[in-house]
Amino acid sequence: MLERDIEKALCKKVKELGGTCEKYTSPSRRFVPDRLVMLPDKRIIFVECKALGKVPTIAQKNDHDRRRAMGFDVRVIDSMEQVNAFPN
Repeated sequence: MLERDIEKALCKKVKELGGTCEKYTSPSRRFVPDRLVMLPDKRIIFVECKALGKVPTIAQKNDHDRRRAMGFDVRVIDSMEQVNAFPN
């Protein structure tokens, strides 16, 4: 399964949950997560989408670790099973 298919399915799932799944980019920082998910229960989750079996680059992992150290929820999703189980 391609990354774009995972990302599209995630956005559909988040919309069904009543949330938003915004494309996340930063002009000053490379390697930021792909999506900023905001859910009705005031949860914010940064999501990195990957093709099935792919893993984040070292730079992406470092960015994820930095955000987690600040208390943010950062997830890597690479399968439809993970999309279907989201946000648990």
